[in-house]
Amino acid sequence: MRTYKEEPISQELRQKLINYIEHVKAPFNTKVRFKIIDMDNISSDVKLGTYGVIKGAKTFICSAVEKENRYEENLGYVFEKIILYATTLGLGTCWLGGTFKRGEFGKAMELKERESMPVITPIGYAKENRSLLDSLMVAVAGSKNRKDWNELFFDKSFDKAIKRDEVGKFKEAFEMVRIAPSASNKQPWRIVKNGNSFHFFIARNKGYGKALNFDIQRLDIGIAMCHFEATLKELEFLGKWNDDNPNLTTTENIEYIITYTVS
Repeated sequence: MRTYKEEPISQELRQKLINYIEHVKAPFNTKVRFKIIDMDNISSDVKLGTYGVIKGAKTFICSAVEKENRYEENLGYVFEKIILYATTLGLGTCWLGGTFKRGEFGKAMELKERESMPVITPIGYAKENRSLLDSLMVAVAGSKNRKDWNELFFDKSFDKAIKRDEVGKFKEAFEMVRIAPSASNKQPWRIVKNGNSFHFFIARNKGYGKALNFDIQRLDIGIAMCHFEATLKELEFLGKWNDDNPNLTTTENIEYIITYTVS
């Protein structure tokens, strides 16, 4: 359970969020829109709920997408940028991909015919002290645990893991990917570095997320992409996303997604 103060977001912060959402940039040109929904300002016949996972929150940021090529990666990337921005404003968030009443939130979002709603987040002022159940859920999800570098990052092929002292100026970008959030902390991303090119792969946990109507692990890749590029930009490195499949020998559960090349 994530617990929030039953206090509305100030109009100043709300407007900052709206402005940011309107201008946030995505890596791919897929159709995605966001809406801030307040429980107190919706029709009485719409019953929003999060199955007890969220307590106290009155406001949510909801997403709507059309199913196109790379829409999950695009959504993960953009939604994480929004969440990171909200965090800088002192607001609490929590990715929700399965534990919310999708049909009811869809009504509030006024989903269009070809749209679906993969994820939402509550937005508000988080309580300083977690409840016992909240603390237990964080422990079970493993949010304090992350895979080691030698499981995630590789040099030229999957035969050689990268060490922290071998990437020089790119060390912070790798670390920000390592600590990025992912569904149930699965960390499905793998990166193979070759010079100034960084090839992103997905290492699938077979069967995970099958009950959902979208590929949650591709969405996780989008989150990793966001952390990687945002960190490089903070370090004043320029680059771009492109399809540059290195055609590496991999196991059957690993597949190529995208490449980031630093210019």
